[in-house]
Amino acid sequence: MSFLQAAEEAARLGGEILESWAQKFTAREKSPANLVTEADLASQEAIHQFLGSRYPGHGFLGEEDLSQAGTTYRWVIDPLDGTSNYVHRFPYYAVSIGLEENGQMIAGAIFDPNRNEMFSAAKGQGAHLNGQPIQVSENRELSHAMCMASLPVKVDRSHPAVQKFLEILEVAQTVQRTGSAALNLCAVASGRIDAFWSQSLKPWDMAAGILIVEEAGGKVTKTGGGEFQLEKPDLLATNGTDLHAALVRHFPA
Repeated sequence: MSFLQAAEEAARLGGEILESWAQKFTAREKSPANLVTEADLASQEAIHQFLGSRYPGHGFLGEEDLSQAGTTYRWVIDPLDGTSNYVHRFPYYAVSIGLEENGQMIAGAIFDPNRNEMFSAAKGQGAHLNGQPIQVSENRELSHAMCMASLPVKVDRSHPAVQKFLEILEVAQTVQRTGSAALNLCAVASGRIDAFWSQSLKPWDMAAGILIVEEAGGKVTKTGGGEFQLEKPDLLATNGTDLHAALVRHFPA
């Protein structure tokens, strides 16, 4: 089994667990928040066991307090990206699994269980949706661009991220906030949107998605245009056209 196949199988497994837990949301003995926490943990545990049994020497980093040292390989796992959406049964959430080799992303899979869409990429092999090649949009104009942004949780109107959202909203065709960074990156990769930015994400939110964007022909940098670093919460992902530079100009270097 290739690394990419393993990532896809693990992501699908996590998605199946999330959907099975979602059926319990009508239970009265627990709050939705508690159920989501249990669903999140169950998904991560299943993914960890699946991948750990196949690659016992590999390291792991996961959203739910998973940090395990290993060899030159490290799996970066988000067992539920889009928690608020999941709580409210808004169908925009996913499981994201990326694999690093010596700090470089080499494989990634993001599974959307609501649409049965598997986005995936392996280094140097292009990006795919359910096995079919995908590529970024060709739009070059910010005024014609559909953009996505992630904002910090419970952010107030005076926060710089909100001000930046409003600033770019005035010059782009539209800017949306959806609640799932992983699926936003997939939307860039598949040409459904033109750009996505955030300055408040964690490594597991971005790991698989950045590779999928790049393999689809897109560009990933810091918002100010510098080299992207997975451990830093600073991301701009676009189709790689002049649009990228147009957005960079809205952020301090």
